[in-house]
Amino acid sequence: MPRVSRKQAELNREIIVEAATRLFRERGVHGISVIDVMAAAGLTHGGFYGHFESKEALAQEASSRAFQQSADRWKDWIAANEDKNAARQALIKPYLSAASRDNPGESCPVAAFAGDMCHEAAESGLRQTFMGGLDSLLGTFAPLMDTGDDERDRQQALVQFSLMVGALTLARATRGEPLSDEILDAARSFLTAP
Repeated sequence: MPRVSRKQAELNREIIVEAATRLFRERGVHGISVIDVMAAAGLTHGGFYGHFESKEALAQEASSRAFQQSADRWKDWIAANEDKNAARQALIKPYLSAASRDNPGESCPVAAFAGDMCHEAAESGLRQTFMGGLDSLLGTFAPLMDTGDDERDRQQALVQFSLMVGALTLARATRGEPLSDEILDAARSFLTAP
């Protein structure tokens, strides 16, 4: 069988990472096998180890990519608004939407990976990637609190983001039930109230 070109190998790696990023958000890091990822990428299982030394290495890269995608999306939403409160609401409303609930492969990596991180060792690369991504998102969210005090802004961001992640997680767990929409509506209303 002929070897693929360097350009094709780079493209294949990108396809694998994108497939893993989506799948890990949809089903969790530990709920996906290498075979699942390669099938979603449209590639054979045997080619995986030519790109990654382990599933954990792929999970770490895919997790990092998911956090970067979220950070980029958040920055775009913030930039599209004139004041901090409008920007904060521009993050909250889509985060706590039916579309976010129903499309976990495109949604928040914190909600997607938090359950898996409960089982990761503190020193694991995947957990460190999660912690860095979470801290980055909190660092983007905190200045939108605009209390005039950095520590208070951080505390408000922690509370509000925890509510957002919890509400999204519960809405996903109850998807298909009226309670799911109630959870999203209640959290969104609470967080965007004047």
